[in-house]
Amino acid sequence: MVEYAKMTDVASLTELRLAYLEEDHGNLSEDELEIIRRGLPDYFEHNLNQNLFCYLVREQEEIAACAFLLVVEKPMNSAFITGKTGTVLNVYTKPSCRHKGYARQIMEKLLADASAKNLSVVDLKFTEDGYRLYQSVGFVDDVSAYHLMKFVVQ
Repeated sequence: MVEYAKMTDVASLTELRLAYLEEDHGNLSEDELEIIRRGLPDYFEHNLNQNLFCYLVREQEEIAACAFLLVVEKPMNSAFITGKTGTVLNVYTKPSCRHKGYARQIMEKLLADASAKNLSVVDLKFTEDGYRLYQSVGFVDDVSAYHLMKFVVQ
Protein backbone atom coordinates (compact mmCIF):
# COMPACT_ATOMS: atom_id res chain seq x y z
CA MET A 1 0.00 0.00 0.00
CA VAL A 2 1.32 3.44 -0.93
CA GLU A 3 1.74 5.91 1.92
CA TYR A 4 3.16 9.38 2.40
CA ALA A 5 6.53 9.94 4.03
CA LYS A 6 6.57 11.54 7.46
CA MET A 7 9.29 13.44 9.30
CA THR A 8 10.20 10.20 11.05
CA ASP A 9 11.20 8.84 7.60
CA VAL A 10 13.85 11.52 6.90
CA ALA A 11 16.83 9.28 7.71
CA SER A 12 15.48 6.51 5.48
CA LEU A 13 14.66 8.96 2.68
CA THR A 14 18.23 10.25 2.86
CA GLU A 15 19.65 6.74 2.52
CA LEU A 16 17.28 5.89 -0.34
CA ARG A 17 18.24 9.09 -2.17
CA LEU A 18 21.92 8.22 -1.78
CA ALA A 19 21.31 4.66 -3.04
CA TYR A 20 19.43 6.09 -6.03
CA LEU A 21 22.23 8.56 -6.79
CA GLU A 22 24.94 5.92 -6.48
CA GLU A 23 23.05 3.59 -8.82
CA ASP A 24 22.12 6.33 -11.29
CA HIS A 25 25.25 8.52 -11.18
CA GLY A 26 27.82 5.98 -9.93
CA ASN A 27 30.68 8.44 -10.33
CA LEU A 28 30.01 10.60 -7.26
CA SER A 29 33.09 11.26 -5.16
CA GLU A 30 33.19 10.60 -1.42
CA ASP A 31 33.19 14.38 -0.87
CA GLU A 32 30.06 14.82 -3.00
CA LEU A 33 28.31 11.95 -1.23
CA GLU A 34 29.16 13.44 2.17
CA ILE A 35 27.87 16.91 1.18
CA ILE A 36 24.62 15.34 -0.03
CA ARG A 37 24.33 13.10 3.07
CA ARG A 38 24.73 16.11 5.38
CA GLY A 39 22.38 18.40 3.42
CA LEU A 40 19.47 16.10 2.65
CA PRO A 41 17.95 15.86 6.15
CA ASP A 42 17.65 19.65 6.34
CA TYR A 43 16.19 19.77 2.83
CA PHE A 44 13.58 17.14 3.70
CA GLU A 45 12.71 18.84 7.00
CA HIS A 46 12.06 22.16 5.22
CA ASN A 47 10.23 20.82 2.17
CA LEU A 48 8.52 17.52 3.03
CA ASN A 49 4.76 17.82 2.59
CA GLN A 50 5.13 21.49 1.63
CA ASN A 51 6.31 21.41 -1.97
CA LEU A 52 7.94 17.96 -1.91
CA PHE A 53 5.69 14.94 -1.54
CA CYS A 54 7.30 11.54 -0.99
CA TYR A 55 5.45 8.34 -1.76
CA LEU A 56 6.50 5.08 -0.13
CA VAL A 57 5.80 1.37 -0.14
CA ARG A 58 7.01 -0.59 2.86
CA GLU A 59 7.91 -4.23 3.31
CA GLN A 60 8.07 -5.36 6.94
CA GLU A 61 8.25 -1.79 8.24
CA GLU A 62 11.17 -0.83 5.96
CA ILE A 63 10.81 1.37 2.89
CA ALA A 64 11.03 -0.83 -0.21
CA ALA A 65 10.28 1.80 -2.86
CA CYS A 66 9.80 5.54 -3.13
CA ALA A 67 9.25 8.46 -5.50
CA PHE A 68 9.20 12.22 -4.98
CA LEU A 69 6.84 14.79 -6.49
CA LEU A 70 8.26 18.32 -6.44
CA VAL A 71 5.50 20.92 -6.96
CA VAL A 72 6.35 24.36 -8.31
CA GLU A 73 4.06 27.28 -9.03
CA LYS A 74 5.02 29.39 -12.03
CA PRO A 75 3.40 32.28 -13.90
CA MET A 76 0.53 30.77 -15.87
CA ASN A 77 0.66 30.17 -19.62
CA SER A 78 -1.05 27.85 -22.08
CA ALA A 79 1.40 25.01 -21.33
CA PHE A 80 0.52 25.07 -17.60
CA ILE A 81 -2.75 26.95 -17.30
CA THR A 82 -3.01 26.63 -13.50
CA GLY A 83 0.62 27.66 -13.06
CA LYS A 84 1.22 24.53 -10.97
CA THR A 85 3.64 21.94 -12.30
CA GLY A 86 5.18 18.82 -10.90
CA THR A 87 8.45 17.03 -11.43
CA VAL A 88 8.87 13.38 -10.53
CA LEU A 89 12.23 12.60 -8.94
CA ASN A 90 13.95 9.64 -7.38
CA VAL A 91 11.71 6.78 -8.46
CA TYR A 92 13.62 4.02 -6.72
CA THR A 93 12.98 0.47 -5.58
CA LYS A 94 15.53 -1.42 -3.52
CA PRO A 95 17.08 -4.15 -5.68
CA SER A 96 15.70 -6.95 -3.47
CA CYS A 97 12.15 -5.54 -3.81
CA ARG A 98 12.00 -5.01 -7.58
CA HIS A 99 9.47 -6.53 -10.01
CA LYS A 100 6.63 -6.48 -7.47
CA GLY A 101 4.71 -3.56 -8.97
CA TYR A 102 5.69 -1.04 -6.30
CA ALA A 103 6.84 1.66 -8.73
CA ARG A 104 3.56 1.37 -10.66
CA GLN A 105 1.50 1.66 -7.47
CA ILE A 106 3.49 4.71 -6.42
CA MET A 107 3.19 6.38 -9.84
CA GLU A 108 -0.57 5.80 -9.98
CA LYS A 109 -1.02 7.38 -6.52
CA LEU A 110 1.35 10.25 -7.35
CA LEU A 111 -0.51 11.06 -10.57
CA ALA A 112 -3.91 10.89 -8.84
CA ASP A 113 -2.56 13.36 -6.27
CA ALA A 114 -1.21 15.59 -9.06
CA SER A 115 -4.72 15.81 -10.44
CA ALA A 116 -6.19 16.51 -6.99
CA LYS A 117 -3.57 19.26 -6.46
CA ASN A 118 -4.69 20.83 -9.76
CA LEU A 119 -1.30 20.53 -11.43
CA SER A 120 -1.31 21.30 -15.14
CA VAL A 121 1.58 19.04 -16.06
CA VAL A 122 3.92 16.52 -14.47
CA ASP A 123 7.28 15.82 -16.05
CA LEU A 124 10.19 13.52 -15.42
CA LYS A 125 13.56 12.44 -16.74
CA PHE A 126 14.18 8.72 -16.86
CA THR A 127 16.39 5.93 -18.07
CA GLU A 128 15.34 3.37 -20.66
CA ASP A 129 14.54 0.95 -17.82
CA GLY A 130 11.56 3.08 -16.76
CA TYR A 131 10.20 4.02 -20.18
CA ARG A 132 7.52 1.31 -20.45
CA LEU A 133 6.28 1.95 -16.92
CA TYR A 134 5.94 5.70 -17.41
CA GLN A 135 4.31 5.29 -20.80
CA SER A 136 1.84 2.76 -19.35
CA VAL A 137 0.66 5.19 -16.64
CA GLY A 138 0.05 7.98 -19.17
CA PHE A 139 3.30 9.87 -19.74
CA VAL A 140 3.96 10.83 -23.36
CA ASP A 141 7.16 11.82 -25.10
CA ASP A 142 7.63 15.58 -24.99
CA VAL A 143 8.35 17.09 -28.38
CA SER A 144 9.12 20.77 -28.26
CA ALA A 145 10.51 23.53 -30.43
CA TYR A 146 12.44 24.63 -27.35
CA HIS A 147 15.90 23.41 -26.42
CA LEU A 148 16.85 22.44 -22.89
CA MET A 149 19.98 24.12 -21.56
CA LYS A 150 21.56 24.58 -18.16
CA PHE A 151 24.11 26.81 -16.53
CA VAL A 152 26.28 25.24 -13.86
CA VAL A 153 26.99 27.78 -11.11
CA GLN A 154 30.53 27.51 -9.82
